[in-house]
Parts: sequence; structure tokens; C-alpha cells
Amino acid sequence: MSQSRYCVGIDLGTTNCVLAYVVPPESDSSELEVHVLPLPQLVVPGSVESRTQLPSFLYLPHVSELRPEEIQLPWRASGSAEIPPIVGVLARNLGAKTPIRLVSSAKSWLSHETVDRRGAILPVHAPDEVTRVSPLEASISYLRHLRDAWNSAFVDAPLDEQTLIITVPASFDPGARELTVEAARALGLDSAVLLEEPQAALYNWIQASQGNWRNQVKPGETLLVIDVGGGTTDFSLIAAREESGNLVLERVAIGNHILLGGDNMDLALAYAVRSKLEADGKRLEAWQVQALTHATRDAKEALLSDQALEEVPIVVPSRGSSLIGGVLRTSLTREEVERIVLDGFFPRISLEEQPLRPQRGGLTTLALPYAADARITAHLAAFLARQRQEDGSEKDFLTPSAILLNGGVFRAEVLAERLLEVLNGWMLEMGAPRVQRLSGIDLDLAVARGAAYYASVRQGRGVRIRGGTAQAYYVGVESAMPAVPGFLPPLEALCIAPFGMEEGSEVTLEGHEFGLVVGEAVHFRFFSSKVRRHDVVGNRLELPMEGEIDELASIELELPPGQHQKGDVVPVFLAAKVTEVGTLELEAVAREGGQRWKVEFEVRGHVN
Repeated sequence: MSQSRYCVGIDLGTTNCVLAYVVPPESDSSELEVHVLPLPQLVVPGSVESRTQLPSFLYLPHVSELRPEEIQLPWRASGSAEIPPIVGVLARNLGAKTPIRLVSSAKSWLSHETVDRRGAILPVHAPDEVTRVSPLEASISYLRHLRDAWNSAFVDAPLDEQTLIITVPASFDPGARELTVEAARALGLDSAVLLEEPQAALYNWIQASQGNWRNQVKPGETLLVIDVGGGTTDFSLIAAREESGNLVLERVAIGNHILLGGDNMDLALAYAVRSKLEADGKRLEAWQVQALTHATRDAKEALLSDQALEEVPIVVPSRGSSLIGGVLRTSLTREEVERIVLDGFFPRISLEEQPLRPQRGGLTTLALPYAADARITAHLAAFLARQRQEDGSEKDFLTPSAILLNGGVFRAEVLAERLLEVLNGWMLEMGAPRVQRLSGIDLDLAVARGAAYYASVRQGRGVRIRGGTAQAYYVGVESAMPAVPGFLPPLEALCIAPFGMEEGSEVTLEGHEFGLVVGEAVHFRFFSSKVRRHDVVGNRLELPMEGEIDELASIELELPPGQHQKGDVVPVFLAAKVTEVGTLELEAVAREGGQRWKVEFEVRGHVN
């Protein structure tokens, strides 16, 4: 492989994808310049335009829906009669009219532990005649488009020969991280490394500050990074510390993977407008609600970005011949937007508020685990409160000193101001200083830009944020006990990877011996904790520990016997490793002979 000429960052987003890159400077004193690659994509049939963002939508067209010449891309050979899936702007627009053929939120499905993430399940509610794809296949499609766009622009520097960083939510579980790496490797991008999105946004802020960040952040302070995108909300805390006279940054806490974002706000506005139309006796079909959601999104952005606007017209297409112009007409006002979005998603609440957990029905359709409470401020209060529970006696992360906002939602300054108002209200109640807002990043492009900067950091240029594993991980160990009717054996959680375990490091638990059944189906239970930051390898915790430890999807698999006989119980110890690319591996190692069995962190995984 030739030497890497570029440092590339890919934001493989829930709603949009972005690719940024850095041309390594000729000298260490030169400033790094981060560029965003314009991404060619179909915007209407037969028309290709370049945009800085590639919408993360995959459309599965009917065989007679489009002609081959209407979907040509610069890198796709002409003359093929096959109609492949469509990615990007055109996919999103076609899906608004025919949602049963549209794959969206593939990234969220990739992190959904209770489904087969390699199974063809998307679109979930598609009829039998639609060929479905897996969350993994959809992710590969987006990466393939990005790879091909790069290779078309840089013919003499293919992407598989560059230093490549792909971002993931900090809250991604080991299985979702592994699948993201698998998607990259399926396209020959074997050297791709993972980076958490909040860290990427902070890297972009550091790079954009041109060295001034050290004057804004002091040792002992904590930075709160809040990322509200189209489909997800993520929280992270970064601590600033002094080591040997140098200021260093370390990620110390992450929040849950919350499926809540700008899409929820657009849908809430669409439902409000639909109610107005239905009050006038105008019923909407499902496809019209989809079109209405797009219209309310545009109206929301216009009203929240232009204080002079008080009302925006809303036009909904209709098939009714009796309607003038074949459309339904209404409007959306500033008062409605602020009431629904500000008060519904960013209400003024106390720090003691917790997200609501309404009682669930016994049966539900297959769907993503969406947040039940739309109040982002309530989720933030719960996140900060968890930090107080764990570190109250040592370091109180409940009172951050600075905040960095990221995500397209905060393009509306009124939303950023409301969130900061609520947060500073909490600080005032606790007698803490006001939180300083950090600025200077492009809210849509920061993650990709920061990932490209981090690629340069890995080559020895710039400031590195210490991260490691975003959670502590445990394996369930049942205690041996005589059978007692009505009682299950006590279960303990054995720490196999502590919080913050660095990439490239490995730990062994040689002091803990287990009997491993080979050649037959066995069952593993795994757990994780985002708040237990002080557990060390080998700690045993008695379960359950409500609010501190969460159970991951269990794994049932059959380990190959190798040199042993089927059904043998082999004495083993465990070894855990955080790979250089940022995934977690667990192996059982035979006491005699050293044979290793890899245990995949995947719901329906396989064993190597």
C-alpha cells in the first residue's frame, strides 16, 4: 500500500452523511486545513448535483419505476439494465411519496440489540413484493457511495489507501461498533478506525479555535457536549486536566442512545397542522402526512431562523379533483412552532425532573426503541443526575463549566438559547457559575471535520482527547448452589473491561477460572455500565444493580471443539482487548494448550 496522502473523516449519520479530509501539511508548523468533499448524488431522475451532505436514505425502486439512464452516477457504468437501490436526496424525495420502499434510520437499527442486524428487515412495514435489506447492508450502501465519490474525485489516491476515521455515537454497543467496522471492511476499507461523534465535534472546535481553546478551558473544568441531530440525542462529558504542566482532555461520561431529535419535532408540527386541516373537515392519507412532514420541516427552519417571519404557508398535495390546484392549503405560525418545539422539547423544568416512562402495551409492532418522553431537557437532567450519584464524593460532574452544542437542530438559535437558559437555571439553583457556551463550528459538518482532524492527530499532529471504552463491560457468572424451588442461582457481573480502557490494550483474568463447554450450544450474558467509572478488571458485583448496570443482548453460540471432544468442559480464563480500531473483543483462553475462542458481541453472531 502506498503512503497515505490524506486524512479522511466520515460522519456516517442517522440523517445525513458527510466526508471531510485534510491534506497533511509539509511542516509541523503549518496549520491544518480541513476540506469537505462535495458529494455527487441524484436529486431528481436524470439529474446529478453535488451537495456537502448525503441524506442517509436508501430507496428500493420498483423494476419499472425508473429507467437506467435516469439513475446514472459519475462512477456507475452506463448501459446496465439493472435498477439498483438509490441513495441520497432522490431517495429521500421518492420515499416521501412511497414510504414502503424507503429505508431510513439504518444507523439506529444497527444499534438495536433485539433484532437481527444482519437480517433483511428493512423497510420494516414493506409488503412482500419489496426486497428488504439489513441494517448492515444499508450502512454499506451509504459507505459505498462515499467511497465511490472519493475515488472519482481522487483517482490517484483511492480511499482504501488513506488514513480513515468513521464516527459512531458514543453510546453504540460493542455489536454496533463491530458491525460498523464490518461494513467498512466489506468495501475494502480495512484500516478504518472508529471515533465517538461528541469527541469529533470537540476536535472540530479545537481545530477551528486555532490554538485559542487553551484560553477557554482550564484544568479542573468539565465540558458538556450535546449533539441533537435529525434522529438522535447524545450527551458526553469531557474533563480538562493538567499533567506535567500540559492541559489534557479526557472523556469521562456518556449518555444513553436516545432516539429523539429534529425528525420528532417535524412530526410533531405535522400532526399539529393535520389537526387543523381535519378540524376543517379535510382528511389526510398516510402519504400526505409524509409530504406534510417535509413541508413543516422547511417552515420550522424558516420561522426559527428569520425573526421577521410570523407565518409560513403550508401546501399539501392532493389527488382530489374538486380542490383548486389539486392541493390543500394552510399555514404554520411562529407562535405554533415555539409552543410545540420549545415547550414540547426544551421546556423549563427543574433538575430533579426525570424522563416519563408511560406504561407500555403488551403487544407492539416491530420498531425502533424511540424515546417515550420528547423533553430533551428531562433527558439532560437525568444524565447529569447520574454523574452526581457516581462521583459525588470525589468529582461533581453535575456542574459543567462549558457547553458545546452540535447537530442541525441548533441551527435555530432560539433552541440553543432555550437549552442554555434551562441549564444555567440549574447552575443558579446550585450556586455554580454560569456555563460558558463554546462556538465556532459548523453544526452540520463538525463531526466529519473533527474526524478528519483526529486522523491527523493519530499521525502525531494536534491535541488528542483520551477516550477508550465509553462504558465498563461485564460478563454474567452464575454461582453454584443446590436446587431450591422458586429460586434461581445468584448472578454476579464480572468486570472484563473497565471504563476508559484504551485502544490497543488487553487485560487477562487469569485469577478467575471457568469451565467452558465446547461443541454444544452455550449461553453468555453481558452487562455494561455508563456510571461505574472506578471498577477494575476482576471486580464482581452482585446483581441486580438497578440504575447502574444494564444488561446487553445475551449470546447463544456453539464454540468449535478444536483439539477437544464435543461436550468437553475446558478450563479457561478470559481475556478482553480493545482493538486499535475501537472495537471490544472477548476471548476464552484454555489453561492448557492456549487455544482461544472468540466471543462476538453480537445478537445473532458467529464465532471465529
